[in-house]
Amino acid sequence: KKLKRLEEIVDKLENSELDIEETLELFQEGMKLGRESRKMLDEIEIKINKVLSVDEKGNVLTEQIDE
Repeated sequence: KKLKRLEEIVDKLENSELDIEETLELFQEGMKLGRESRKMLDEIEIKINKVLSVDEKGNVLTEQIDE
C-alpha cells in the first residue's frame, strides 16, 4: 500500500506540471513514506539475519524473534 502510493507520488512529480505547493506536499509525503518503508525493511532484515545465522561449523543457529 505504501509502496503503491510512493510510486504514484514519483509519477506525479515526474510527469505532471504541479504548482510549487503541490510539489512540496507530495515531496514531503514521499519522504515520509520512504522513511517508514526503510524502517520496516531494516526491521525485516534484522529478523532474517537472526533466522539465517550459521556458526563456524555450518550449523544453522536460530534465535527467538520477539514481535
